[in-house]
Amino acid sequence: MAPVTALSSHERTRVEDYLNDKIQVSADLESLDSLLSGLRAQQELQRKQLSEAGEALSNATKASHEHAEATRKHAEAFAAEQEDIDRRLKTITQSETSDQAARSLEKSMEKLQRLEISKGYVDLLKEAEELSKQALESVASEPRAALGPYARLRKIVGLLKNAQPAAEGAAPHLVDYTDKLASALREQIKKFFGDQLQNTLQELKWPTRELNLTDELLTRWRQDVELLLDLQTPELESRDTIAPGVSLQPPVLFPLEVMVHHLDLRFKYHFSGDKPTNRLDKPEYFLSHIMDLINQHAGFFASYLQPIFDDRAEVVGPSLEWNFYNASHSFITALLPMLTQKISLFLPQISTYPQLLSHFIHELMKFDNEVRDTWSYLPDPYAEDNWKGMTWEVLTKQGWYDRWLQVEKDFALVRYKDIIDTADSGEIDYDGMDIAASKPTKAAIRVNDLLETITERYQPLSSFSQKLRFLIDIQITIFDQFHERLSSALEAYLAMTSTIGRTVQGADGQASVEGVAGLERLCRVFGSAEYLERKMEDWSNDVFFVELWSELQDRVRQNQNSGRNVAGAMSVAEVASRTSPAVAHSGTQIETSSDGALFDETASAYRRLRLRSETIITSTLSANILNALKPYSRVSTWATLSTPSATATASPLSPTSDLAAAMRALSMQLSLLSRALGTAPLRRVLRQLLLSIQSWIWDNVLLKHNFSATGAAQLASDVDHLCSVVDSATGPSKHAGISLQTIKRLTEGLRLLCLSATDNGEVSPEEDSTPRLWDVENKLFRDNESARGVLAELGIDTLSEAEARSVLERRVEVGN
Repeated sequence: MAPVTALSSHERTRVEDYLNDKIQVSADLESLDSLLSGLRAQQELQRKQLSEAGEALSNATKASHEHAEATRKHAEAFAAEQEDIDRRLKTITQSETSDQAARSLEKSMEKLQRLEISKGYVDLLKEAEELSKQALESVASEPRAALGPYARLRKIVGLLKNAQPAAEGAAPHLVDYTDKLASALREQIKKFFGDQLQNTLQELKWPTRELNLTDELLTRWRQDVELLLDLQTPELESRDTIAPGVSLQPPVLFPLEVMVHHLDLRFKYHFSGDKPTNRLDKPEYFLSHIMDLINQHAGFFASYLQPIFDDRAEVVGPSLEWNFYNASHSFITALLPMLTQKISLFLPQISTYPQLLSHFIHELMKFDNEVRDTWSYLPDPYAEDNWKGMTWEVLTKQGWYDRWLQVEKDFALVRYKDIIDTADSGEIDYDGMDIAASKPTKAAIRVNDLLETITERYQPLSSFSQKLRFLIDIQITIFDQFHERLSSALEAYLAMTSTIGRTVQGADGQASVEGVAGLERLCRVFGSAEYLERKMEDWSNDVFFVELWSELQDRVRQNQNSGRNVAGAMSVAEVASRTSPAVAHSGTQIETSSDGALFDETASAYRRLRLRSETIITSTLSANILNALKPYSRVSTWATLSTPSATATASPLSPTSDLAAAMRALSMQLSLLSRALGTAPLRRVLRQLLLSIQSWIWDNVLLKHNFSATGAAQLASDVDHLCSVVDSATGPSKHAGISLQTIKRLTEGLRLLCLSATDNGEVSPEEDSTPRLWDVENKLFRDNESARGVLAELGIDTLSEAEARSVLERRVEVGN
């Protein structure tokens, strides 16, 4: 250990702290020897470790020097080698500097690479030429052997096309040449195979009705068909590769293309040029001809081609088997191109003739429906949608829909105008409706028939947007126009019956809006509005419109976040304003598929018109009858009428003479209403009329005059006569007496007023069970509790105590 004096101050402090820690009491001095021994051992260990570390440092330093020397030597060798390479490169390229030499070498390498690529192109072209030559040499001797080289050539073309994007469009001439080479080979092989099949078909006597179906010919026919299908298989595979999972237009299979060739020639012969069968006004001629071909020959394909299809579907696998799903459907697919070609020539000829265009489209719809219904035609069984039909091809793909829609709209509006302008259009049709229903005008029935016919005309359309536009642009437009006409008629009636209107019209004009004539005007509006409202409710529950509504809601939900239009150029808001407000809420949680209907907006407009016209009918009828009752209010003999004789008492009392005019007016007007209005609206109108009559008689007769017993009986009899006129308008006798139940307040008042009594207050023997007038009077005027008791005894529960006292005071006996 170093002497303490040789230590620094910091070291002395650490030693002092160490000793203070180890020797704190006198007993610790006894362990001093062991402490010193431990310190000497630690010092020896540290000296050994220091020696080892010094040795390792010496070795590392030596290795570092050796590595640095080796690196230096390598660098000198690399520099010498680089100098040698530059010298040799300059010598080879005859360049003055190494950079020029490197650039020259790169150009040479590029030329060599292009040479190698060119060699590959030449080899590929040589292979393609060899495959084409090999296929052509084999096609006559061994037809099936020609298919192998052709398939290999098609595969090379496919690989080249697929490699083009990655190669940034390199070698377009090579791709084009090989593609043309493969196409030319395809046409040559196809022509050879097709000619073979055509020769076999001639021997089969195809396509006559008397086919020569021998086993030998059928075997040859099958072989020829299979060769053409083998030739087409690579193309079918490439179609599936180009658009996997996408519904493509089904291809015409090669053997069917050959077999329909003669059918196509015959079709063109009959339906082109100046042949009598080629008429612009008779598109059904060539459409029915196509249908006849399907019906005549589809059975042959189902019997003989379908087994070939079944075998091939098992071989080609799931990706291609849909091409061999149904032989009859494949035959239809092969016939449709000739129809497409005919239509493309036919449409421009009739486009300027609206009637011919309309007729053609509807005949084409019939054709589509017949193909669907008779043959269940489904060219792609795995597609989500059904066959859209030739009509969709014409209207959507060829863009004829707008022109056709305008033609149909013009026709519909012309027909609508003819309906309105017909002389009897405003007449109520009493015979065409159920007796319990309201009677619309003949115009309303004809308009509904027109709209139902329009539905039948566009119902077969496969496009949702086209059906919705037809609905909105034509049907709802006509609904709106007829609604406007009915509203105008109602407004015209109100204007003519106003004070100013009556002044302007004079006596002659007033006759057309008063009494029965005026009510008939109102009934036309009411009956037509109710009839069309009910028809719209029926339409909303029809399967066609329910499906249309469901699809509309689905489209709204799908497009609510994208902001796209829901049908063509129509936005959600535009569709909602013409159909139903529920459309705009189809995406909310509170809305369900059962909410709303396509005709909500239009039906609501007709409902409001119906309710308004019913209110006006009620007020008009009440005003007419109350006006006719005015003379009745001036009768003043109620208190002086004498007691009739016993014979007269036995028979019903005749109505008061001043009531006759009102009863005649009531009978005439109710006779009209009972025929024109349905049972339910008629009862609503009559109820309001009776309540008006009740209030009028109560205020203007009952409480304004005094009555003797005979006068009270006469008033009660007059009310019965009025009620009998009203009851007769409600029809069956089971409803008799319903009027008296409606005016219960008046009938109870008359019951009080008609209480009989002798002059001295004694009750006659015939009336032992009837409360006496004076007993009722005493109890009624005694106090409220007594009044309520006697009213209950009389079965009166409508009148209050005050009203009962007011009525009883009208009896001259009580009043005196």
